[in-house]
Amino acid sequence: MSLISPVQRLAGFQEEIQFEVLRRLHQSPDLSQRILAKELGISLGSINFCFQALVEKGWIKMQNFSQSKHKLRYAYLLTPTGIAEKSKLTAEFLRRKTAEYEALQAEIDTLKSEMASASLQEEAGIKA
Repeated sequence: MSLISPVQRLAGFQEEIQFEVLRRLHQSPDLSQRILAKELGISLGSINFCFQALVEKGWIKMQNFSQSKHKLRYAYLLTPTGIAEKSKLTAEFLRRKTAEYEALQAEIDTLKSEMASASLQEEAGIKA
């Protein structure tokens, strides 16, 4: 079992948040930061920080709804670079989740084996 430092855990969390933001914006560019924050279970400040980072990296661009009554509403569009990065993050996310699944499956198999062994020992103790 490998230990992950708090810095690595935070970096992984930020990468996962960025992946989810890119994924959801790709599906619905008109999602608000408030709705995304609520859906992802993080603060509005954190989602705003994420958006700023994504804009700074050139992965998304903000487009104002000029026809909207709410002049503060934006559409967040993935740039070609953002689409490429989303693809990379998707592949990494899938690799990481597959590894987590396989580790969890191995742990489940071990626990099942331990339970079966304990059950057999219990039965042997009752019969003796």
